[in-house]
Amino acid sequence: MSRYSWPLIIILGLVLCLAAGCGRGPDNEIRLGVNAELTGSKPTVGDGCKKAMELLVEQVNQQGGLTVGDKKYPIRLFVEDNEDKAETSAAVAQKLISEDNVLAIIGPNTSGNAIPAASICEQAGVVMISPWSTNPKTTEGKKFIFRACFIDDFQGQVMAKFARETLKAQTAAVLYDVASEYNKGIAEFFKKDFEAAGGKVVAFESYTKDDKDFSSQLTLIKAANPGVLFLPNYYNEVPLQVQQARRLGITCPFIGSDSWGSQEILALCGRDLDDSCFSTHYAPDIATETAQKFIRAYEAKYGKKPDDVSALTYDAGGLLLTAITKAGVLDRQKVRDALASVQRYEGVTGIMQFHGTGDPIKSAIIIHVKDGKFNYFSTVQP
Repeated sequence: MSRYSWPLIIILGLVLCLAAGCGRGPDNEIRLGVNAELTGSKPTVGDGCKKAMELLVEQVNQQGGLTVGDKKYPIRLFVEDNEDKAETSAAVAQKLISEDNVLAIIGPNTSGNAIPAASICEQAGVVMISPWSTNPKTTEGKKFIFRACFIDDFQGQVMAKFARETLKAQTAAVLYDVASEYNKGIAEFFKKDFEAAGGKVVAFESYTKDDKDFSSQLTLIKAANPGVLFLPNYYNEVPLQVQQARRLGITCPFIGSDSWGSQEILALCGRDLDDSCFSTHYAPDIATETAQKFIRAYEAKYGKKPDDVSALTYDAGGLLLTAITKAGVLDRQKVRDALASVQRYEGVTGIMQFHGTGDPIKSAIIIHVKDGKFNYFSTVQP
């Protein structure tokens, strides 16, 4: 699959889609797809996504299925691995649509995978909800693409304001992956908002995917003596960056974004991450009753606490099922219209409101890392 570009996959997919008679699956079930990063560099992300959707589907099916019109339908889940690759994510989306005849798709999660998959789904007229993709390009200009998370311009503003007002930082440095839509996008939003708030970005350093040595960039950052270092990078990348920064003698606070949300970052970083802060989607220690119910069910089934991707996936799935019930019929266009008209949805990660786009208006959470734990610090309203 890697030898094809995803725009070509779109063209081939549309032909297959028309030939297959999209949207007409068996009359006795609801078919939903999951496009997740089960292997590759971020398997924790895909695993949490898969587990949350399987839990939700199990809960619904135990109640006899989902009510649509005057009938209850069992849900059948089709889970595919996108290998954390853009081209595979697009191909998986096409398979779920043209071969499995799914009604809608949950995922992909990372923005680099969600953006090409979104193009496939938009062209085919199939609802896609990304739990975790915060890059504006995922939904931009599209009618069938939604997300369960806030977007990067809001997140960049949140962390810039936090650095300036809470940490009192006059200067900041940024280290980001220039090859990633997510990392690059949020880095640029942070820089714009930090400087608009009167601060100065004294170092704006980049690297490319799979780099392991950041010494040259961090040496320049140390020489700039920033008041804070922003690392809008994934949980599997940050530990090396933090450890190398500390070894070079960088002592300023580290701040990050929702890509830090996996508990795995704590094990990989150890105490080097203490007193760092990052923005994310929910905090288990201030969970609402809705969130507590989900956390208890997740722990009972899997023996561990859900991370933010799991929580967002559960919300994405719940939002989708709400729209299917509201549509009253298993029709892709009508499900899309019902989803777009959801004015308020109370989920695990808070209250979501949609106003004409696939991007929900919702709050962000600031997490403080201390003694090897994630601790709630504050809530930032949109």
